Amino acid sequence: MSRSDPRLYVPASETAFAEGQTVPLPPGQAHYLGNVMRQGVGSAVRVFNERDGEWVAEIAALKKDKGSVLLHRCERAPASTQGVELLFAPLKRDATELVIRMGTELGVTRFRPVVTERTNTHRLNLERLSVIATEAAEQCERLDVPEILPPESLKAVLAAWSEDRPLYAALERRPGEEARPEAAALLIGPEGGFSETEVQTLRSHKAVHSLSLGPLVLRAETAVCAGLSRLALASGR
Repeated sequence: MSRSDPRLYVPASETAFAEGQTVPLPPGQAHYLGNVMRQGVGSAVRVFNERDGEWVAEIAALKKDKGSVLLHRCERAPASTQGVELLFAPLKRDATELVIRMGTELGVTRFRPVVTERTNTHRLNLERLSVIATEAAEQCERLDVPEILPPESLKAVLAAWSEDRPLYAALERRPGEEARPEAAALLIGPEGGFSETEVQTLRSHKAVHSLSLGPLVLRAETAVCAGLSRLALASGR
């Protein structure tokens, strides 16, 4: 078994993974192995999910969009990713997809799109974004795939946000605090930033802390990467 062998996320089913068990592959994974990776019966693969961990396996059957793998042994025990929730204003399609990919690689536990006063995009293809998150999890070797929630208004999210869950918000051209280890979530605004009303609402919320990302004005997707990196450094992850 090589670390370069295909690594596939197979969602947990009613039956836990076990040595010698044959596990069916989702149609998309079977198609990927056969038509993209040019693999066949007997080829080595690794399969994983958040409940069962990561397993060494081999392809037991593969035909068109159907396939299965034979499990040999558990290589990594189950472990949840230690990261933060990401609240972000939806961007144009390519930029939003980049946020999902980078966020997954940087340990985001859940994506929560929020609609702000200056949000330009309100429609998201959640199925497509879930595929991107899955591919990123396979590539970066985490054992879970982050959840992606449907969009909500920022106002509604803040109204329901618990005061004991520190939320760091990137507010352009405003002084910010140093990130602390107990950060639970990061909020990145839309292109053009938050409105003045939203800034005042954020600053008055007891759970919200302003996070400085430096003196330069960053693109929203760049701000995601910078903000997540700062919170990770503060927590020692």
